[in-house]
Amino acid sequence: MPTQIPTPMKQLAAAALALSMLPPVAAAEAELHISRSGSRTLNTAPAQNFTGRVQVEMLHTPDGPERTSAGTVSFSPGARTAWHTHPLGQTLIVTSGVGRVQRWGGAIEEIRAGDVVHIPPGVKHWHGAAPGSAMTHIAITEARDGKAVDWLEQVADAQYGALPPTAAAAPAQPSQAQRLLGDVAPKLAQLTDDVLFGDVWARPGLSPRDRSLVTVSALIAMNRPDQLRSHMSLARDNGVSKDELVETLTHLAFYAGWPNAVTAAGVAREVFANKP
Repeated sequence: MPTQIPTPMKQLAAAALALSMLPPVAAAEAELHISRSGSRTLNTAPAQNFTGRVQVEMLHTPDGPERTSAGTVSFSPGARTAWHTHPLGQTLIVTSGVGRVQRWGGAIEEIRAGDVVHIPPGVKHWHGAAPGSAMTHIAITEARDGKAVDWLEQVADAQYGALPPTAAAAPAQPSQAQRLLGDVAPKLAQLTDDVLFGDVWARPGLSPRDRSLVTVSALIAMNRPDQLRSHMSLARDNGVSKDELVETLTHLAFYAGWPNAVTAAGVAREVFANKP
């Protein structure tokens, strides 16, 4: 029989059949992305949208089809956002300090380390630090059509200072420094409030929680139980757990001395009785 020469169409069909019999090639998977601590940039929040000193560290910026961002926002005492809304809502996770949050027409709510706040889509609100405490939270926000927030007017001092009737009726209480030093050394009390806690403790380089751990450790090492008592209490307010404080004094027994750790344990017992 004469030899048949394959037509171009038959050759193409044969090639397609051969390719269809090959094992499928898996699509390349996206790689994990790890953003290491200390590698991210701290940015000062824009004055047109915030009052006071506020630092923002973006933890995750969405890429491609993603639309969720996350960032750490650190407020100095008295600092806060302007009024604003989010088209798809926002969730705040308070990591240290004491803050405030308020929706339009609602009462001011106090928030502390460990609290989680969810703001529904479109709800006008603001959030920030309390007057006498710094506050840090993680903000998780979704964008719609590339937009995650609509900024509105600033929160007036009168709005920020407005408290629920029961709180507003109570007279202003002196600070810890004023109670301890005000009658003897009023300038020292003022410097303690304005410089130490109003400036140094409010700096964004360390969170209030981390500053509490550093301070508690130093006071244990120096065997200063009177100062340690108030700073252990402050550490609990700043989100340091009982287990972390106990682990700190146990660890320091080997570096600062056994008697210092035993004294610190007695102070911890008193503090935990009031702040379990």
